[in-house]
Amino acid sequence: MEKEKMGWGRVLLFILPYIFIAGGIQILGAYVCGIEYPSNEHTYIEQFLLKFFEFLGTLLALWIFMKYVDKRPFVALGFSLKNRRRELLAGFLLGALIMAFAFGFLTVLDEIIFKSIDFNRRDALVSILLFAVVAVAEEVVLRGYVLRNFMLSFNKYIALIVSSVLFAVMHGLNPNFDDMAFINLFLAGVLLGISYVYTRNLWFPIGLHFSWNLFQSYFGFNVSGQDFYSIVKFDIQDANLLNGGAFGFEGSIVAVCIQVIAIAFIYKYYKRKVA
Repeated sequence: MEKEKMGWGRVLLFILPYIFIAGGIQILGAYVCGIEYPSNEHTYIEQFLLKFFEFLGTLLALWIFMKYVDKRPFVALGFSLKNRRRELLAGFLLGALIMAFAFGFLTVLDEIIFKSIDFNRRDALVSILLFAVVAVAEEVVLRGYVLRNFMLSFNKYIALIVSSVLFAVMHGLNPNFDDMAFINLFLAGVLLGISYVYTRNLWFPIGLHFSWNLFQSYFGFNVSGQDFYSIVKFDIQDANLLNGGAFGFEGSIVAVCIQVIAIAFIYKYYKRKVA
């Protein structure tokens, strides 16, 4: 029981080693690959490589903590695949549908003006790899380690709220970050974490996180304020709270409404399932 109460302590202990290990391996990888670091000008392949090296560092930090601090198998973070393949697919489809709806809705309102299609097979593939790495890395840290440990110390909903605040704060240095972006990223943390509260499994949030970012980018939106490859090109004539402006869809009031609805739906689904 005492070990469980110290879940929050393990999270605090994890933060600095995680930053140093993940950041250190990313810097080392950049040096080996000849990538200028730090820099705001990277090709899509360089962006992927930097994220991949950070991902390797993240897994190493988590493996060390799970083995020597938590004393649990790595799979206990939420990687069991038994009866979970449908959840991975459901998460993926939900993210794709939300972004397709957002694009169509904002186009109908003339908040975004369609320009053209620009399909590049290499960049589209690199985007898949990039956002897959980002989704797994962020979910295994924020939900698999942070949320799981918080739930050992606090009420599960308090744990979800605190981990979601941390998720939003982690993106605080992104370009064009503002109050609406914080609200949306907090809600995204709740949306990604609500299923984990009931299942202790990462596949639904990984599928949703991956799909959300990928199709947000493919449909032409900035992803959390950052510009990535887009298949669809559009213009925004007046940046406002409906279209999200330079931060992208996650800076819009539309994203708030959609996420609240999705959170309520997922909450009711799992509540009914465990009842």
